[in-house]
Amino acid sequence: MTLSQRLRTFFRPKAASEISPPVLNPTGQAVPQPGFIQPTITAPQWQPLPTVSGSSSVEPLPYWLTDEETLRDEGVLYGLSTAEPDEKIAEISAYFAYQTAPLEATIEQLGQKAGEYDQLIEQLERRVAIRQQQITILQNQEPAQTHLLRTGVSLTLSAVVCIGNYYLIDHTLHPAFSNTWITAGVFLAGMFNLFGRTSFFYEEGTRLSGRRLIEETGLPLSASIFILVQALQTQSTLQACSLFVFVFMLFLLAGKLVLSTLTTLEAGLKTAQLNRRLAIDKQQKIPAWETGLDQLRQEISHLQAEKWPVATAQKQADSQRAQLNTQRDRLVNLFLSEFELARSLRNRLTEQQRQAIFN
Repeated sequence: MTLSQRLRTFFRPKAASEISPPVLNPTGQAVPQPGFIQPTITAPQWQPLPTVSGSSSVEPLPYWLTDEETLRDEGVLYGLSTAEPDEKIAEISAYFAYQTAPLEATIEQLGQKAGEYDQLIEQLERRVAIRQQQITILQNQEPAQTHLLRTGVSLTLSAVVCIGNYYLIDHTLHPAFSNTWITAGVFLAGMFNLFGRTSFFYEEGTRLSGRRLIEETGLPLSASIFILVQALQTQSTLQACSLFVFVFMLFLLAGKLVLSTLTTLEAGLKTAQLNRRLAIDKQQKIPAWETGLDQLRQEISHLQAEKWPVATAQKQADSQRAQLNTQRDRLVNLFLSEFELARSLRNRLTEQQRQAIFN
């Protein structure tokens, strides 16, 4: 009979005829008396402590942890004495800490390995997302409007207006100046505004100064006045004045119109070149990028396949550690329960009863 069973025997309710103390045989076990019902205590079956695979050395198991009944007796001994349970609890914890140390190292190593796989997979997935976004953007990108037809028509009409203006000036100056170079010089002087970078006619919120007004209107006005003087010699005053206004406005506005149309044409040509480049990219880059995506996805699948055994081994190590920790907690609770029971009954036992328990 174990110590815990002996301790419970003293506090088991008995009939009046069973008050006499039990008789102990030479082996130290109580001899059942006539009519005495031997107490039966059914304890849970002792589970062997799990062993850690792969450990190079095994710490010797304390004798009082060899089976459950011995652990119960150890709890009773400490409960009936004046000792505290901290030392035994520390021994149990230290023993299981020694048992779980290889598992902790294995779990840490496998965790680092799995983390490396996760980092590589995350990098590849980020590259896949970026490449997929690039493919989507390129597929959804539409060619820009070039307006080349409209710009070409506008440039043609502007050129026709300028040519007509030239012949009008030549017709007006021909009676006095039959040399065509003179007509060309007057025309170019009036069209001087064509070579200016900007014009206050096409700008908003620009401060107009006298210097800029003379710069932009000086030569066109001078050329128009020169044509007016020559027109008054062969035409009526009304015709000459109307010719002056018409030619002066053409000098001011037609030049900028031609310049603006040329700028628009240049931008349209650049846009057309970009559109051709976009079409080439859709034909060449998208298939190449999709092939690269397939390769990246294959690499991800390969890394995931390599990670799976590592993750499985880590889960198994975690499970073994959890089993050891559960076993440790159960043994500690078992020891504490017997210790607290014996400590609570210690002062209620007589010296004879104590000797009967220990003998």
